Amino acid sequence: FFLVEFVGDPSRSNIWSFDLKPKGASFELNSDESILSGVLPTGIDFGPDGALYLADWVNGWGSKDYGRVWKLDVTEDSNDLAEERLETQRLMTHNYEDDKTKDLVKLLGYGDMRIRQKAQFELAKRTFWGYRALEKVLTEEENQLARIHAIWGIGQIAAKDKDDAKPLLKLLNDNDPEIIAQSAKVLGDLRYEKAADSLIPLTTHENDRVKFFAAQALGRLKYENAIEPLLAMIKANNDQDLYLRHAAVLALARIGNATPLLALADNENRSLRLAAVLVLRKLQDPKISIFLTDKDEYIVTETARAINDDLSIEGALPALASVLNNESFTSEPLLRRAINAALRVGGDKELDMLINFAKRSSVANNLRGEALAALGTWNNPSVLDRVDGRYRGEIVREGSQLEDKIKNDIPIFLRDRSPEILIGISKTLGTIGINSYNNELYTIFRTNRSPEVRASVLNTLGQLNFDKIETVMASGMQDKNKEVRTAAVGLLGQLNLPKEKLPAIVGPIFKRGSLPEQQRMLNVLGDLPIENSNAILASLIDKASNDQLDNGIILDLMESVEATENPQLIAQLDKLKNSGYSADSFQETLHGGNWWAGRSVFNNNPTAQCVRCHAVGGSGGEVGPALDNIANILSRKELLEALIEPSKRLAPGYGTVTLTLKDGQKVQGVLIEERSNDILLRTSEAEPLEIPLGRIAKRENSMSAMPAMGRMITRRELRDLIEYLGTLKNQKKEVAGESI
Repeated sequence: FFLVEFVGDPSRSNIWSFDLKPKGASFELNSDESILSGVLPTGIDFGPDGALYLADWVNGWGSKDYGRVWKLDVTEDSNDLAEERLETQRLMTHNYEDDKTKDLVKLLGYGDMRIRQKAQFELAKRTFWGYRALEKVLTEEENQLARIHAIWGIGQIAAKDKDDAKPLLKLLNDNDPEIIAQSAKVLGDLRYEKAADSLIPLTTHENDRVKFFAAQALGRLKYENAIEPLLAMIKANNDQDLYLRHAAVLALARIGNATPLLALADNENRSLRLAAVLVLRKLQDPKISIFLTDKDEYIVTETARAINDDLSIEGALPALASVLNNESFTSEPLLRRAINAALRVGGDKELDMLINFAKRSSVANNLRGEALAALGTWNNPSVLDRVDGRYRGEIVREGSQLEDKIKNDIPIFLRDRSPEILIGISKTLGTIGINSYNNELYTIFRTNRSPEVRASVLNTLGQLNFDKIETVMASGMQDKNKEVRTAAVGLLGQLNLPKEKLPAIVGPIFKRGSLPEQQRMLNVLGDLPIENSNAILASLIDKASNDQLDNGIILDLMESVEATENPQLIAQLDKLKNSGYSADSFQETLHGGNWWAGRSVFNNNPTAQCVRCHAVGGSGGEVGPALDNIANILSRKELLEALIEPSKRLAPGYGTVTLTLKDGQKVQGVLIEERSNDILLRTSEAEPLEIPLGRIAKRENSMSAMPAMGRMITRRELRDLIEYLGTLKNQKKEVAGESI
């Protein structure tokens, strides 16, 4: 096989040659070799002359008005197939309609598959004489390829009349396993019912490809008598060859009889029970829930996946929720789906099970916390599935069902020492609106050592309008942990303080507070009544324009001012623009980002897709340079430039440069290195080309394969990404001048 690898950069793009070797019912890689690099191939095809032709995009990803087509071939002195290639070229343009049937038969064994197919298709058109010729090839020809094309040709003819497939039945006893496999495949594709009984013995054939295609054919025929042989095949396979198991599972699903599969629930053979679950999942049969009591937790987990995931088997969701009552299960994938099932079903019984599960001390704390988190959304669950994210639709549960059920157990959860439980119950209380435990929450806030717990409780007390909220906020703002202080700042908007009191609270934040606290404060100020926040925001604009504020909050200040929708205040942002904080230049994204959020942008953002092209720590793509040491190579401003204007600078080895020399000559090559006095390029020559800077009249960098991030992600995401990239440093520094 030949494979094009297009990565936007000719120096890293290849045409690969690889071959396979049999492995059970399928194949595995045998060997691979790059046969060409240095161009940017988008597609390949063999020409009538036997040469390989390739389309060359030249460089980059963007559209352009030019390109190249290359011909890749052996040299004349090594062309040992010259005569055959000339004959193939003639046959590629030959009119087969004028050929005699016997001449077409000879071509069924030709070395080039394109010619064999042309002969096959012409014989299939000649439904009378062509059919007889193909039938004769099946039994009298020794060439395997000719026989295979005869099988396919008869399959074409039999598509109009199934009885024409009869000659293929004899081939199911052939000595060549591939002839048997291809015959079984065609008979199955044709739904030739008379082949059913002859196909069953093949499920025990010594050749796995024969078994694979026999199973597929029996499934397409929906042959009920094949159920037991298919199950026997699954048992014999013992989950060793996944292709064989899949063929049998798919066949049983097409047959569609669930009864014998449900009967396997008590079978001692694990492979049979697992296959039964896979088949019943395809059949969407609610009775699959019988396997939730299996003695193998892996099979129970697969059953849970079948019931909950994808389109779901809604009739089995109550049974899945009941898994929460079984104290022997520990599988997190299983229990998360059981929690989700209880939430989706939403009955009194499921609510009791969920509460009792959260109370059980033998359960892992993260799962107990998940159960409480699910309870917190009970009255209005997310429209997206908690496990697989699939859209489930809106559910609104009216009334006090949750409050009535959980109120007696709230003290139990509040006495728990696990941070996950305390966070979960505090969020649940805030969501439900139960404020009768505010004093207990306040005690937890004052005494608990976990900053995550204190921050969560702070937010809950704010939601529940705690009558001592001002005291809580003041205490929270003095906390040793910045996350807690940040949460306390967020309560400011709920206090409705007069504008005279605000400066005393806001001022210290911008003098001594951490960056997250200042950012949170600006978010709050943007939501306050303009008469309360106007003077403070105006003062902050003045300080920012005089470089008296941390650069990391400039973006937040701009967004806070714009959120007020006050024209006079927004007009004052010109002071920032005149000081170099232009939104157009993205300078406000240089500082103040969040490292973890930036790492998430790099690894997970579906728009940026940084990890697709760049690697960190050996994980990621190779289209662009690895970024493990990028912070030692580029400053934050240079990182921003590389993200916003990626074509402005090139990383060595990752882009093409076109140089116009002072004598008018043009030189193009892949940038290897930029030095103080010259530039080093890789061209089609064997040795790198050194060009003194003094000889260069004009330099043009090719369009970078990397898209401009300013058009793809938000400014906050950009700020976070720069924060993350700005920390990537190896101990050993690289040569200055290398870039993203």
